[in-house]
Amino acid sequence: MKKSTTSAIVLLAVGGGLVVPALGAASSPPPTTPAGTEPMSTDAVGTEAPMTEAPASAATGTEAAGTASAAAPTGSAAGGAAVDLSDVCPANVVIQTDWFPESEYGATYNLIGPGYTVDAENKVVSGPLYSHGQPTGVNVEVRSGGPAIGADLETVVYSDEDITLAFGTTDGQILSWTNTPLLSVVAPLEINPQMIMWDPATYPDVHTLADLGTQGITINIFGGSTFAEVLVAEGVWTEDQVDPSYDGGPSRFIGEDGRIAQQGFASSEPYAYEHIFTDWGKPVAYQLLHDAGFQNYPETLAIRAGDLEALTPCLEKLVPVVQQSAVDFINDPTATNALIVDVVTQFDTFWTYPQEIADYSVETQRKLGLTGNGDDDTLGNMDTARVDTLLKQMRDAGLDVPDDLTADDLVNNQFIDSSIGL
Repeated sequence: MKKSTTSAIVLLAVGGGLVVPALGAASSPPPTTPAGTEPMSTDAVGTEAPMTEAPASAATGTEAAGTASAAAPTGSAAGGAAVDLSDVCPANVVIQTDWFPESEYGATYNLIGPGYTVDAENKVVSGPLYSHGQPTGVNVEVRSGGPAIGADLETVVYSDEDITLAFGTTDGQILSWTNTPLLSVVAPLEINPQMIMWDPATYPDVHTLADLGTQGITINIFGGSTFAEVLVAEGVWTEDQVDPSYDGGPSRFIGEDGRIAQQGFASSEPYAYEHIFTDWGKPVAYQLLHDAGFQNYPETLAIRAGDLEALTPCLEKLVPVVQQSAVDFINDPTATNALIVDVVTQFDTFWTYPQEIADYSVETQRKLGLTGNGDDDTLGNMDTARVDTLLKQMRDAGLDVPDDLTADDLVNNQFIDSSIGL
């Protein structure tokens, strides 16, 4: 998982030298339970076992940086109608992410077709843009962000006109709107994976974030997190119980024997704490921020707000391709997860992403509806009422929100194909 606020990332040596990512880092600016999906229990315990079958086409990670991978996924599932983007989209569709590759970004990496190329120095993976297992006539370049490039996403997007789409997260879009406005056009993730976790043995009567507040339990988070300011303003937590010193690692939670609560991603930490961090080696309980009422959209695909008219012909065809890619990935993630793990290996940085975390992420996305439809049968559209609620929450918390900013400024559903969903 990743973090898009400011804070250092701490590297962890676990299990005989395995370097594990700083899991569960906050997204100051990283959604409704999909129709037909059972909502998550507020005291869900992350004990699910990951998929254990190795992907048949898994890349070995031995290719030299800047060379094509011999074991590449095939993009979206085969069998659908071909889509030609060559007459309306840039020859190279550039997508700027906000972190290293991970399975929460599966819909984006699933766009990359066979023969992908990894540029380890610049933290970029590129290849033909595929839909329904077929080329679309253009290429796609996915650039890692955050510490991978050491620069603020919005600043990068507004300093490089080659970037077609960038990851946007609703509260981040709101806070950066005045200087670097981003407009979201599709949301591959419906629900934010971000959560707060605690030890169910130490706190058997805690089931929600409100219970943490009632019992005055210290909550260790990254500084600058919008959700904490909102929850304090709403009286869910008190300011003095929020400890913004979280460093991304498990040392304090384990060292204090679970007497504190801590932020994380539901799609990574529960597995890591039970199966990787052997000094803990047992389940944690958690509640999603989404279920506690902080419902932003994480990692949408967004454009510079002023590019809407120029990109409309491209987005009319490309957005449904992204929607279908999200559906295809969650239904069959094997090849794309192999790409993600391979690319991270080739990048060769502090960030590592083992196969078991990739598999667990997808299983959790399915179980909790993190990737899924909204209140209707469509994947990828955004609820403007939900966005307006977040705007109100942030204003009520005293955050710097432009007075005239509305949901219609931040999200645009005009390119969504309502027939595409899970």
